[in-house]
Amino acid sequence: MPSPPPIALHPEADAFRARLGSRSVVLVGMPGSGKSSIGRRLGQRLGLEFSDADAEIERAANMTIPELFQTKGEAEFRKGEQKVIARLLENGPQVIATGGGAFMNADTRARIKEKGLSIWLKADVDTLLKRVKRKANRPLLQNADPEGTLRNLLAAREATYAEADLCIMSCEVPHEEVVEAIVNLLDTSL
Repeated sequence: MPSPPPIALHPEADAFRARLGSRSVVLVGMPGSGKSSIGRRLGQRLGLEFSDADAEIERAANMTIPELFQTKGEAEFRKGEQKVIARLLENGPQVIATGGGAFMNADTRARIKEKGLSIWLKADVDTLLKRVKRKANRPLLQNADPEGTLRNLLAAREATYAEADLCIMSCEVPHEEVVEAIVNLLDTSL
């Protein structure tokens, strides 16, 4: 995937990085909330490396996420996901985009709390649905009723996502606007 256009470093990027210390900024939320695309831009803006946990899982397994789900099953995928996120958190500070279900694991949440600053990218079902329809690499949504599945997943996960340190709305605006909102939120929270 090509890199997004360069984004000017936030004038206080050095100060943000100093306040973060060795912690990473960890984006959590539903599939389609923009964790990867916003995460890339946020990393550029803050002068931090960006890691996409799903891409790291695929690299480690030498398989795509759908292939992993099909051949190993969701439970094995989640074990690998937990290990990869734990490894990434040891390499902070950086911006990490997690998979939609990663934050549901209590051990992963605890590790993120210890080693990172979590931000829930919250989006409504209509926005999520528009975005997930663009990609066929979301195994939990490859069924006859992706909208119903998405609604059920959101209902089941929302209370856990709410445990994130911070929350920002990810709506149908240019990603740069969401990045700006996150930077402003970090400015008042770090």
